[in-house]
Amino acid sequence: MTDSPYAAMRITDFRLYVIARLMATMAVQIQGVAIGWQIYALTKDPLSLGLVGLSEALPALSISLYAGHIADILNRRLIAVFAISTLLISMILLFAFSSGLINGSLLVGSIYCVIALTGLARAFYAPSIFGIMADIIPRKLYGNAVAWNTTIWQLSAVAGPCLGGFLYVCFGPAKTYLTCAGFLFVSLISFLALKYKSTHGPRGTDSAFTKIKEGLRFTFTHEIVLGAMALDLFAVLFGGAVALLPMFTSEVYHCGPQVLGLLRAAPPVGAFLTAITLTHRPLADNAGVVLLSCVAGFGLCMIAFGLSSNLYLSLLLLAISGALDGVSVWLRNTIFQLATPSNMKGRMAAVNSMFIQSSNEIGGFESGVTAKLMGLVPSVVFGGGMTLLVVLITAFKAPRLRKLDMVNLYKPVE
Repeated sequence: MTDSPYAAMRITDFRLYVIARLMATMAVQIQGVAIGWQIYALTKDPLSLGLVGLSEALPALSISLYAGHIADILNRRLIAVFAISTLLISMILLFAFSSGLINGSLLVGSIYCVIALTGLARAFYAPSIFGIMADIIPRKLYGNAVAWNTTIWQLSAVAGPCLGGFLYVCFGPAKTYLTCAGFLFVSLISFLALKYKSTHGPRGTDSAFTKIKEGLRFTFTHEIVLGAMALDLFAVLFGGAVALLPMFTSEVYHCGPQVLGLLRAAPPVGAFLTAITLTHRPLADNAGVVLLSCVAGFGLCMIAFGLSSNLYLSLLLLAISGALDGVSVWLRNTIFQLATPSNMKGRMAAVNSMFIQSSNEIGGFESGVTAKLMGLVPSVVFGGGMTLLVVLITAFKAPRLRKLDMVNLYKPVE
């Protein structure tokens, strides 16, 4: 660990890396606001919002394990460049489709198809950037780098939705997607400027199938890694309400896309403040208890959010949920970096992507289905209750995670 909160930011490649992530995340966050509002405006159906997540998750799940294998044998920077380039093409397609090229149900279907393409791109993006960070940062600075990485990500997650709502109201969906393309172009240039040398091992003679099995075996036999992944998977799967925010905005608060942007930005505001704090005061003792407590608090916030009809109280609850999630994000990402050997980071990150990132999209689908079956408010309350149950089960099933002390993880892994 390091005493300087700015140690990682003194590394040039890391600064380029966080700029690239900032721009890419800004684009994805703006796109999320625009697509959510555009789809709901076209369909007025909560299930259609859930299908947005499913359209991205299914392609990502289908290719994630192979993408992780590729990230462990090829240049991770070039993989990130490929992924960002594909996202850039996707954004240009959304711009073209939303400019009046097609309309009605054909437009909705085309948007879903483009979202599927972004899912494939993000499947390669996730393991490549996870490995890149480990390649450019000394092990003793992992915790500090994760804190800065999280800070930058949350900054983009705050600014992105707010900017997305503003752009959508002022300029419409087409120019909003064009702005996203501009952010992705800057991200692409930043990744191209990286000069790091990859540290993963030689390819060897094992087949891709054998390598993928090796990565799965590591992940599913490491109690701390698996416990942290499973905790977040089910908490996000059941507890997230992001996919339903357009419906809350329209039907509960009776507002427009500007307020949707504020609602989407509220959790990252809380997480951003948490991340800034963790750059100066990283956690060490009783990390497992803190992780479980924060996820439980997240579930309680979701229950309260579902029951609230006051916009300002809802914004506060979402911000608190983001602050709690920010702690768990820092802990999980630091655990994954420290516990995973360098030559397996791509495969582990791919499994993590399937657990975490896809759970956001599948969780969105689950939210849409439960809202359709149970109603808007009951579905969110149900999800928060399930999150509390997940925490209870994880606390009993993963005792090593519950007793985790972060200091012990800084010892080199074999």
